[in-house]
Amino acid sequence: MIKKENLDKTAAWPFVEAKKMLRERKSYIEKKGKITLQTGYGPSGLPHIGTFGEVARTSMMVNALSHLTDLPTEIITFSDDMDGLRKVPENIPQKELLEKNLHKPLTKVPDPFGKFSSFGEHNNEMLKNFLNNFNFNYNFKSSTSLYKSGFFNSTLQIILKNYDGIMNIILPTLGKERQKTYCPFLPICPQTGHVLEIPLKEIDKEKSKIIFDNNGQDLEISILDGNCKLQWKVDWAMRWYALDIDFEMYGKDLIESAILSTKIIKLIGKTNPSGFAYELFLDEKGEKISKSKGNGITIDQWLEYASPESLSLYMYQNPKRAKKLYKEIVPKAVDEYLDFIEKAKSQDDLQLLMNPVWHVHNSEVPKENTIMSFSMLLNLVETSNADNKELLWKFVKRYKTNISEKDYPIFDRLVGYAIKYFNDVIKSQKKYKKPNDKEKKALEALIKTLDKCNDKMSPEDIQTLIYSTGKENGYSEKLRDWFKLIYEVVFGDENGPRMGFFISFFGVKETKDLILNKIK
Repeated sequence: MIKKENLDKTAAWPFVEAKKMLRERKSYIEKKGKITLQTGYGPSGLPHIGTFGEVARTSMMVNALSHLTDLPTEIITFSDDMDGLRKVPENIPQKELLEKNLHKPLTKVPDPFGKFSSFGEHNNEMLKNFLNNFNFNYNFKSSTSLYKSGFFNSTLQIILKNYDGIMNIILPTLGKERQKTYCPFLPICPQTGHVLEIPLKEIDKEKSKIIFDNNGQDLEISILDGNCKLQWKVDWAMRWYALDIDFEMYGKDLIESAILSTKIIKLIGKTNPSGFAYELFLDEKGEKISKSKGNGITIDQWLEYASPESLSLYMYQNPKRAKKLYKEIVPKAVDEYLDFIEKAKSQDDLQLLMNPVWHVHNSEVPKENTIMSFSMLLNLVETSNADNKELLWKFVKRYKTNISEKDYPIFDRLVGYAIKYFNDVIKSQKKYKKPNDKEKKALEALIKTLDKCNDKMSPEDIQTLIYSTGKENGYSEKLRDWFKLIYEVVFGDENGPRMGFFISFFGVKETKDLILNKIK
């Protein structure tokens, strides 16, 4: 049990934001007897890691709240699946099928994958499946369902009654041409099924109906029961109001939207939720990750190469700093995860609260000891040519005897991830150096040095002998270049593991054979 004094002292961002929200929403939360947090999802493209990040970070907030208050909490994961499909995403099959259904609500667009009743449902299910695999606790809400069921009806009527005030908030933010045609309500065309952005002609507040100019013809339509939906900023405010949201985090690209939605919810009679704006994820080129582009690394790809916990750790760290998110950052993220688990074993409560894995594991940090780093394991995959977990474990057990897979569940998963990651990502990028005569002579001297070693020697003693060999063979002033040569020849990279340590678990004879094969 974490002492209250440490909860008060910690500067970990989930606690900072949780305390801020409890202060700002105190009277509202106490009145309703629970805390409601929301995450938003636009299912116009396939779910990406940024989507997961929002749920993961909000879940960390919930964990912090569980230590600060006894009030129950709920995370609503809301899908804007009634939005019209504006463009065809780049990374999907049957693009022509979607072309034919542009401007229809996402839940009315056929599924190009042929698995679900609509494209919106397909993308919703992809998101839910992942969140379920991660064991997130959330309450999924569909925009389509809430509009069509009438859940939003009373709030929509309030929006209509405050039409003029809302227009006064929105219009100054629009260009002159857009001002002429803007309406907060978007009718669903009875003929085409399209979500229409058309000029308003008349409002009937008593009957909750609106008349639009649809290419010179009057279109009279009810705002209730899913016949209309709201424009984004008004929709967001309506959602906060109807669902009684206490907290929502969002990307920095939505800060201006949040400001306007805040003005709207105050106009219609409630206080805005507490907010938290996070930085966006970038791909390898420094471009914003986009669902429609499918750039960066996908949720499924990360989970092929590393654990959900390592991904969650990446989400925890520096949420207000833009970070690149692509395949090559996975090993570093995994090794940081392992390092934080090791550090947790000797930390006091206050230090633990600042340790990311405490938040990743909902206060229950694993006790498993680290056998070796993920980076080292990747080197072992390469040098051992292991193509299955059983074979790779045999090499591991040579270094660390009397261990069992069942006692190391985290590492056991890493073994499988390492094989997959090496073959998919690293293998094709390897550029092995062909040593010149001088370099070859130095490496042959290293093989002779290894003749003097055995598997019982300590990694430190082996490392010392490698140093000496480098000094004796032209690298006395450039030992960094000596190890760079070894790495480029043996591992196809400028960097690599500490050689003494590597040899101690890979085996002296095996290492000699490996080097010999590389210099032939």
